[in-house]
Amino acid sequence: MKQGRTSSGPIFSCLLLFFCLSGSAQAYKNYTVGDSLGWFDNTEKSSVNYQKWADSKEFSLGDFLVFNTDTNHSVVQTYNVTTYKLCDYDDAQDKDTTQWSASDPSNTQTHPVTVAVPLVKEGMTYFFSGDYDGDQCKSGQHFKINVTHGQGLPKSLRTSPEDAPSPASPVAGDDDSAPDTIVPSNFSHPKEESDDEDDKASDNKQHSSSVSVSMCAQLYIVLLGILFLF
Repeated sequence: MKQGRTSSGPIFSCLLLFFCLSGSAQAYKNYTVGDSLGWFDNTEKSSVNYQKWADSKEFSLGDFLVFNTDTNHSVVQTYNVTTYKLCDYDDAQDKDTTQWSASDPSNTQTHPVTVAVPLVKEGMTYFFSGDYDGDQCKSGQHFKINVTHGQGLPKSLRTSPEDAPSPASPVAGDDDSAPDTIVPSNFSHPKEESDDEDDKASDNKQHSSSVSVSMCAQLYIVLLGILFLF
């Protein structure tokens, strides 16, 4: 009895197309920490679990973490695991810990604030709220992430432009004060490069895409040849 041959060509074609296109799908992202819950400890938001939130994401250089919180909570970023575990940045080194927004325990009136933190270093990065003797951190306001290389840093973060978010100094005791790291409503990073640089980047991207398509086409022909042999 003559058996019919099952063609796997369409399956290989789909897999090959997915493989060729998947490499160009990466893009810089802005992640809102905690999503709709914002950045608070579990005495205010009992259901917060920032580590669970972080574990469901993939972070790369050039991405931003956006913290929606208020002036009663701080945003501390560190690369020092000991500082993170202690929930205390008093003895941290300048180069491994940054306070992006400071709380003001003496201020009875709080103000909403949004703080944007760029991811500029590969590897493990830790975040927590560090005031009130670490109580907020110990009450669930902390998480760690692993930052991969991704596309690498965009030029807007390598050159540190003046309009990029920057660490805040401690908030003054005035009721009307708020951290200087408030993010505008039209926040979008990384910033667009200049026209000339955009053209150059576009040319490079097109060239890279052409090379990728050409390589995929050659691979496709080879795979078809192998299939016909069977």
